[in-house]
Amino acid sequence: MNIKDLRKKTAGELDKELSDKGVALSNFRFGTSGSKTKNVKAGRNIKREIAQILTILNEVKKAEVKGKK
Repeated sequence: MNIKDLRKKTAGELDKELSDKGVALSNFRFGTSGSKTKNVKAGRNIKREIAQILTILNEVKKAEVKGKK
């Protein structure tokens, strides 16, 4: 997913996306332990997308706190 697309989403949508990516990462990890996963790079991509979502969520929260002061 593109970072520009993530920035357009609301905090609720990002939370939902984050939980979906967490499930996908756990499925990937169980798949690799059972030797069912063929694309090993997918795990790195999932972790990168999770980090991007968390970064955007933290930016939104900091902007809200800064706006309240």
